[in-house]
This record gives sequence, C-alpha cells and structure tokens, in this order.
Amino acid sequence: MYTLRAFKSFLVTGTFLMTTMLLIACSARVVPADSEQANRIPLGTTFLSTQSVSSVFSVAWSPDGQHLALGYADGSVQVRNATTGKIDFTVQSQSGHVWALAWSPDGKHLASASWDHTVQVWDASTGKSQLTYRGHTDLVLAVAWSPDGTRIASAGSDDTVQVWNATSGQHIFTYRGHASTVESVAWSPDSSRIVSASFDHSVQVWDATTGGHLLTYRGHTDFVWAVAWSPDGQHVASGGMDDTVQVWNATTGKRVLTYRGHTNAIQALAWSPDGKRLASGSWDTTVQVWNATTGQQLFTYGGRADVIGSLAWSPDGKRIASVDDQVRVWEAS
Repeated sequence: MYTLRAFKSFLVTGTFLMTTMLLIACSARVVPADSEQANRIPLGTTFLSTQSVSSVFSVAWSPDGQHLALGYADGSVQVRNATTGKIDFTVQSQSGHVWALAWSPDGKHLASASWDHTVQVWDASTGKSQLTYRGHTDLVLAVAWSPDGTRIASAGSDDTVQVWNATSGQHIFTYRGHASTVESVAWSPDSSRIVSASFDHSVQVWDATTGGHLLTYRGHTDFVWAVAWSPDGQHVASGGMDDTVQVWNATTGKRVLTYRGHTNAIQALAWSPDGKRLASGSWDTTVQVWNATTGQQLFTYGGRADVIGSLAWSPDGKRIASVDDQVRVWEAS
C-alpha cells in the first residue's frame, strides 16, 4: 500500500503542485446593496486573484469574513484582507510546506500545519508566534480547531491524529485507528466528535474527549483526501482518489448519496454555511458546487490551470476561495 512517504516526490512535483504567487487585488467589483441586483453577478465572477514567488497550498477564511490566510511551500503564512487583497502580515517560521490552516473560532489566532512536522499557532492580528506543537514524527497534513475553541486536532503521515490544548500546546491524546497517512480531519459542530480521512481508504469517527472509536466508513475504494462535517452535525462528506464525493450519516455511517461529477480525484471539500450546498475541488482542475441533499450539480468553476488543492467558503456564503495555480475569490451565490 502506498503511503505519503512514497508519495512525497509526487506531491512536490506532480500535477497538483501549485504555480506560485504574490497577492494582487484584481477585478474587484462592488456588490450592489439590494438582493435583486446582487443576483445579477454571474456565478464564478472572480473578485480577487493571487500570484507569488512560492507555491500556495492552503487557504482559510477568517470567521468574520474579513481576512484570508494563505499557506505557502516556503513555510510562510500570509494573512490578507479578503476584499482589498492588502497584506496584514507575513510570517516565515516553518521550514516545510504549509499544507493546512485553521482559524480559532473567535478569529484571534491561526494554526498552520507544516511538512516540517510541526503545527504553529499565531496571533492573527500581529503574526506573533504563540506556540509550536511538536508531537508528530512526520509531515503534518491537517489541522482543525474545535468549535468550542479549546483544542486543536492535527494529523499527518505518521498515521496519527493528535489532540492538544489550543492555549498551552499540552498533548491530550493520540488517535491511532488508521493504518496509513491521515490527510484530513474535521470536528463535529458540538466539539464532541472528530472525523478523520486516510490513505487506508477509510473515514473514521471517534470521541473527541476519550479517543474512543465510534464508527468506520468504508464507502471509498482508494485514498481518501478530504473530509468535512455538515454545519448541522448530521452528515459528513468525504472525497478522494476514486473520483467521488460521498455524503453519509455521521451517526450510523449510512451513505446518503454519491456525487460523481468529477473526472479525477477530489482533494478539497467545503460545505456552505447554511449546509445546503457542497463545493468540491478536484484534480480535474474544477470546483463544482452541488446540492448537498440531491447531488444535483448547480455550477462548475472551471478553466483553472492546475489541481484544486484547498477550498474555503466565506462565512456569509456568498464567495469561495479556491487554490489552484492561484488563490482566487469568486462569486458562489
């Protein structure tokens, strides 16, 4: 079975390596105040795009909708104004690719997961480092902040998920239920459970307090790259190398639907804040937005130059930030 260790050179040089970027505000358009006019903005209208001297791997939208955090291949993290593109700060402390980012629920802090085996927590207004978590022994590929703000879950190619105190960095427990690289993690909205997606083809749900295993979902036939918990806590979406996104009951593991709109692997998923839509980013270079209940495709954001590696839906549900060869912010509703 492949693991990320055998996959590292591919991850660095393969088709989904993003070409690089320095953020520029472009084609910014004023959204009309009334809803009738706002609806006239075509889906997919690009409001902001980026270019940089280093490949971008991850994007995360701040809880207040005002800022975007970007993670780069050179180990830097950048926070920018989501409307103007103005740089708030850039920090460079990690020595490996910043593969994932997570904001604290109050928007005051930012966690970055790196290939240098660390997770760092930053002050989101100043860029000052708050703590470094060193519990992993290999690439850290996922990081998620608990909705109650007290804990952080991180995971990677050491096949573990680790949960630790978001303030002190104190290790709480390690979940060892997977047999291969853990690529993605997500918290339930009530902070009671964690779901993790692995290259062992499984998605697992477990108790976020004790680490006790609750269920294993085995609907995928290949690596599972992405997982996301619905805002109402009832469902989980997962996607991977079998070119499908699957939505299933978070308690029973029963599959609700399978979305087959993509022609290549799915690496990124994001629920709309109202839970009615899902956005999926694929190695086929498209982002597709679809009805999370019926699976009906609503819109395809295509024509990108590279694999879609990361997605973030704005808190108001109107725009999506996606990572391909650039970070792009575009109209989603």
